[in-house]
Amino acid sequence: AAGMASSADCEAELSLLECRVCFEPFSPALPRRPRNLPCGHVLCRDCLAALGGPGGRRLECPFCRRPFASADTSDCLPLLQLLEVLGAAGGGIPASLSRGAAGAALGLRLSLGGWGSLVNPTGVAACPKTGRLAVAHDGKKRIHVFGPSGTCLRRFGERGDAGNDIKYALDITFALDGHVVVTDGGDRAVKVFDFDGRGVLAVREGFCLPWGLDATPEGEVIVTDSEAGALYRLTADFTNGELKKCQMIRSRLISPRGVAVSPVSGAVVVIEHLKAQGPNSGSTRVKIFNTEMDLIGQMDSFGLNLIFPSKIYTTAVAFDKEGRVIVTDVCSQAVICLGKPEEFPIFNPLISHGLSYPVGVTYMVNNSLVVLDSGDHSIKIYSST
Repeated sequence: AAGMASSADCEAELSLLECRVCFEPFSPALPRRPRNLPCGHVLCRDCLAALGGPGGRRLECPFCRRPFASADTSDCLPLLQLLEVLGAAGGGIPASLSRGAAGAALGLRLSLGGWGSLVNPTGVAACPKTGRLAVAHDGKKRIHVFGPSGTCLRRFGERGDAGNDIKYALDITFALDGHVVVTDGGDRAVKVFDFDGRGVLAVREGFCLPWGLDATPEGEVIVTDSEAGALYRLTADFTNGELKKCQMIRSRLISPRGVAVSPVSGAVVVIEHLKAQGPNSGSTRVKIFNTEMDLIGQMDSFGLNLIFPSKIYTTAVAFDKEGRVIVTDVCSQAVICLGKPEEFPIFNPLISHGLSYPVGVTYMVNNSLVVLDSGDHSIKIYSST
């Protein structure tokens, strides 16, 4: 039995490290450099080039037949890093895996909410100007606004069908001028409120199921449409309740939900929720786009498994003040730093204990890390210790 297990492990390793089209071993050098396809399959660079043929015909994955463009592919960094580990003398950890977020360890400073105060919270946001925190949840009043010290300042957003009511809040953010922006899954709308809870704008046109959102440094709002598989950019005069433009900026995504915009580079990171056959077989993929919405990096659950030996299911994403990608993972009940877009992905756990079901993450103006824990219906604030 031990011999059979050893043989199976060897075969699995060989399968992982070789192209499934030409069955040649992957290599960091051309032409066997591993490349990611948008569907998650990996081919060597030579086989990828051969898919188009001499006439440059339309590309499609040889395994799942999903069409894609050459620009949608990227180097499979986890396999390249694994090859580096296996090829390094002494088997040490390469520098690309050891780089993490700078700074001291994080300690829990404050916990807000709890069952009864918050009910199944779904989204959290921090105001970059005032330091206020807003959380969306399933209570009678859907939105709670807290001061920097943890005092509850406002509750608004009644459950109901009126124009200013919120049926089912999915995510929340602060606009640059302090207005609260909420995605209402029950009403399939994006709704904007002032600090006193007065509804000033509701955008319903064009959305199938608006889900995640985040504000840009220019004062616009990026919205994911999970059902349409698209990203939108909203431009509005929130003070006067006037929508100026609702523009689709990216399509052909797979159930995009969480989204964040870098305050440093303007890069946009999106979490796709991939579906597969069978129970509990879904997975997630993190994609990074530059300001022109060109794909510059991606990482799926399979790729992260090569770095972290367990299943990872990302539920929320944010950028820190240095422009690093931060994600929550409900499988390991952790918050993880994946690095800056140019070094993506690295792996550095920021919080690895004390969480039940983290579904939201953001940073306050003082650089404290805020985690929304739906498992115990609380907001947890961490700072350097």
